[in-house]
Amino acid sequence: MKAFTFERAKSPAEASAAAARVDNAKFIAGGTNLLDLMKLEIEAPTHLIDVNGIGLDRIEDTPENGLRIGALVRNTDLAAHERVRRDYGVLSRALLAGASGQLRNKATTAGNLLQRTRCPYFYDTAQPCNKRQPGSGCSALEGYSRQLAVVGGSDHCIATNPSDMNVALRVLDATIETVNPDGIARSIPIADFQRLPGDTPEIETVLEKGEIVTAVTLPKPVGGTQIYRKVRDRSSYAFALVSVAAVVQVDGTAHVAVGGVAPKPWRIEAAEAEMPRGIKSVTARLMADARPTEHNAFKVPLVERTLAAVLAESRT
Repeated sequence: MKAFTFERAKSPAEASAAAARVDNAKFIAGGTNLLDLMKLEIEAPTHLIDVNGIGLDRIEDTPENGLRIGALVRNTDLAAHERVRRDYGVLSRALLAGASGQLRNKATTAGNLLQRTRCPYFYDTAQPCNKRQPGSGCSALEGYSRQLAVVGGSDHCIATNPSDMNVALRVLDATIETVNPDGIARSIPIADFQRLPGDTPEIETVLEKGEIVTAVTLPKPVGGTQIYRKVRDRSSYAFALVSVAAVVQVDGTAHVAVGGVAPKPWRIEAAEAEMPRGIKSVTARLMADARPTEHNAFKVPLVERTLAAVLAESRT
């Protein structure tokens, strides 16, 4: 781990201004992802800004009967919150499917939202990786890619987004609230928050320099049966090969987001309109642009089977 400076911010505006002032500064709260990356020298921030004391650790009702989740709310507290369990069950289930209890006790809402890929070539500093070192190449394209993206990738990167929480937030149409160094707030639909890699895979979100996530807002509850199903190599502490977050209504309509297959939570709203035509039609629309490798081609039919299992469970 390389040397760095450190400060504790007292407000979101102060934290944002500090991040804009110092090149290669990073926010730190739980540190469950950043510290690992620093130890491996994948991340080498020159300055760390501790944001644990800036007052973003509350869960509050909104005037529209939605829910505002502070950026520093711990995953354990969010999964256990009464309204989350009652009205946004898919989010609670997704959080409990991720990591371990010890990590959930430390991990924050914003940290999970900004979690970096677990692509093995990103973690191996001896291998070229455009996400880690722009322009160096993508080892995964010709390497072992079983865990990696089948849709949404590019000729520069096929890494996947590892977050279970993000998939649930996408199906719930969450909004990300931020503040920039000038104190200006903005709201970003989660559909627009994470970027596809294109030819700049190192740029993972639409956040600008110094901009800090302050909250995630959920719209009013949509009801229905909410399910999160995660298919993985072992039953705990493993990232998804494929996951499905679904909100299924009594009339058979459904909102569906898929994890483990793309660089961001994968939802194609037009695919949901195919529900009356059957699972194959939905999957065909979801995976229309899939470019699987020989190692991960199984993910396309696995999406279909997992979605079928989720819809079958919603009818029981």
